[in-house]
Amino acid sequence: MTQEHSQGFERGTDGPKVIVVGVDGSESSLRAAAYAGGLARRQHALLAVVYVQPVMAAGAALGAPVAETTDEIAKDLVRQIREAAERVKGMFEVRWEFHTLRGDPYSGLVEAADELRADAVVVGASEQAGHRLIGSVAVRLVKAGRWPVTVVP
Repeated sequence: MTQEHSQGFERGTDGPKVIVVGVDGSESSLRAAAYAGGLARRQHALLAVVYVQPVMAAGAALGAPVAETTDEIAKDLVRQIREAAERVKGMFEVRWEFHTLRGDPYSGLVEAADELRADAVVVGASEQAGHRLIGSVAVRLVKAGRWPVTVVP
């Protein structure tokens, strides 16, 4: 009996090679980053940390420096990640890179996961009550069914 194998991209056959984790500075996203970092270390995978800077037209119209604020959040996230990596340097080696995009979190994570050919996506559980009605980023990623998605509480 023979099997035909697709010549396309194959995910997860030897363990994940690229793990995408979405961060936004919330406690649950930082827990997700820590979990994804441990997974990347154990699997010898690349950890792609993704921050999607929200675009808020209403905030910009009111004169709020939205772009400056989200740029500062991105810089702070990189600083936190570097500090965490430095604390465990020597004990654990994790290859990681930081990506930032602008837009809505779901679309940004999908774009990053597709571009990076992610084998897995890790996100923190939503901390907003309204997401029970319209669906959180995590639920939308799971429903997309394109990668294994781990939701960290």
